[in-house]
Amino acid sequence: MSSVAFETQRAALADVVAIPVTPFAEDGSVAQDTHRALLRRLLDGGITTLTPNGNTGEFYALTPEERRLVTELTIDEAGERAVILVGVGHDIPTAVASARHARELGAGMVMVHQPVHPYVSQAGWIDYHRAIAEAVPELGVVPYIRNAQLTGARLAELADSCPNVIGVKYAVPDAARFAAFARDAGLERFVWVAGLAEPYAPSYFSAGATGFTSGLVNVAPAVSLNMIEALRSGDYRAAMKVWEQIRRFEELRAAGGSADNVTVVKEALASLGLCRREVRPPSKPLPENGRAEVAAIAAGWSI
Repeated sequence: MSSVAFETQRAALADVVAIPVTPFAEDGSVAQDTHRALLRRLLDGGITTLTPNGNTGEFYALTPEERRLVTELTIDEAGERAVILVGVGHDIPTAVASARHARELGAGMVMVHQPVHPYVSQAGWIDYHRAIAEAVPELGVVPYIRNAQLTGARLAELADSCPNVIGVKYAVPDAARFAAFARDAGLERFVWVAGLAEPYAPSYFSAGATGFTSGLVNVAPAVSLNMIEALRSGDYRAAMKVWEQIRRFEELRAAGGSADNVTVVKEALASLGLCRREVRPPSKPLPENGRAEVAAIAAGWSI
């Protein structure tokens, strides 16, 4: 498939890339009606790029059947209103099966989660992503990079053999490293998505990113859209005003090595009556004394 055919997918990455939560019912199963309602809220709020089975969706805590269900619910609910970037990962056969499932349902792209295997060589990283990308040549492929050791040259090498690798979710918390990596890989060759959400978006945009991922968007789509509008127009002063508005919320999510990353988002949604606060281990719901602060932040945004 030619690069021209990936135009829609590339445009969808240069935006707020929402990572929806996966709400759970009282019995612990995926709360399907609630999930659809949360997706509709994002779509009605102006969000046009959705990533089912992202980390904010508790990817690693879902069963294979649940991951398929989340993909199906998202694609069905979004219809033509959004471009869908399905999170895939684990071992290669599992990732390939998930990517093919996404393709069958009409998704436009897959995001390949950072391999969690403790022994990752750079050549092995290429082999892993190549196996997935070659299995779905019709889909745009977006590696999720959290490995600071990986070089931009390796990404270029991957894309040389897999032209459907069109974008990168870069989530190493180092703006200078990102700037160098993007230029070594090819700044114009890929769509660069700031993979550490709103806190890092201004610094990463200044270095060449044109999109950012967001979990906060589940709670307040308008806040995330305000930030990307400011960044697109090059108004960093306005973007940093939004940054100040979301700073405490994101600090709570990042505390303790991002221990409460999903927990804080679900707590905010629970405070607004939109879903239950339950998360699955290894995450843990917030203790009572942390809930009021999250609720106050969420209430301030919803005005």
